[in-house]
Amino acid sequence: MTTSLPGTAVLDLPDPATKLTTGTARIAGVGTATTERSYSQLELLDLFRITDPKVRSVFLNSAIERRHLTIPPEAADGTRLPEAQGELLAKHKRVALDMGAAAVRACLENSGIELSDIDYLCCVTTTGFLTPGISALLIREMGISAATSRVDVVGMGCNAGLNALNATAGWAVANPGKVAVMLCTEACSAAYVMDSTLRTAVVNSLFGDGAAAIALVADTPDTAYVTSGAPGGPPSAAGSPRILGFASHLITDAIDAMRYDWDDDQGKFSFYLDPQIPYVVGANAEQVIDRLLDGAGLRRSDIAHWLVHSGGKKVIDAVRVNLGLTRHDVRHTTSVLRDYGNLSSSSFLFSYERLLAERVTRAGDYGVLMTMGPGSTIETALVQW
Repeated sequence: MTTSLPGTAVLDLPDPATKLTTGTARIAGVGTATTERSYSQLELLDLFRITDPKVRSVFLNSAIERRHLTIPPEAADGTRLPEAQGELLAKHKRVALDMGAAAVRACLENSGIELSDIDYLCCVTTTGFLTPGISALLIREMGISAATSRVDVVGMGCNAGLNALNATAGWAVANPGKVAVMLCTEACSAAYVMDSTLRTAVVNSLFGDGAAAIALVADTPDTAYVTSGAPGGPPSAAGSPRILGFASHLITDAIDAMRYDWDDDQGKFSFYLDPQIPYVVGANAEQVIDRLLDGAGLRRSDIAHWLVHSGGKKVIDAVRVNLGLTRHDVRHTTSVLRDYGNLSSSSFLFSYERLLAERVTRAGDYGVLMTMGPGSTIETALVQW
């Protein structure tokens, strides 16, 4: 027996085109959800009566066509009423829970798993703070078993989906045969400041509301999983990739490049994005990807599917150029950005869902998941169908 990535045992079999893997988590299903109403960038500019040419240019040149948002109520004069931080936290609780429950239900339907089968629930959010957290509230509202193990990942930002996936996969491997569900639910409508600066214009032009959930199961030894590694092998009937490993990179020199600040004038938290962050992320992408692939004896050319966080047009371009990817490689990343905006931690799962809908994955294909966020951080995962 030989060992590949940590946590993955590979048994040497007579047929070199076939391998039997145990001790890895399998993605059994995925589901996504958004708020009901979406808006074009032009509609948002008109609704908020934004006339500054520079701000309008930021919105209209973002490569985003529509975003799902929960905008403030309308005042008598047609303007939008301001929302205090307390109102935003209440919005976060309502929207994040509604979307989260819908995403979990969609995930269970996709995977053929019952609500009563959930043994572990990991909830990720950055757009508000709750105690008790979303996991506890979701268990109560959905009727998930009160005996379900749970954890909340709060405030880590757009990269957090892969941080949480690492922990969720670890739980699944430690509890073979049991169902672990990870939910990313981001009510970005509940995290904003309105002023006349370009700083807030960039943030307000970018983010949308969305939630995504995936179910993980690690097979028991008596249900070992066989895959064909032969070129041109049959399509994966279940569409259920194995998670083979993770690699992380914290860019300590850019630790303040993405952050929440408290705005005394507004009485709210205000998110900051450094204009240089696309180039910082792009410049550091190669080393973490190469470390991820080196651990499995792979090259970038071995990767059939790339699912990169929809962080913004410039971020996607910087990553694509630095990794030598084609526009086709990041087609789902760019289409999710176009149709939803940046969905924070849930973005990469929207791309994953679109990839599965194409039915192009084949048994033996490798895929890379990649998210970027505050820290500044790049998180990656390697999967195989």
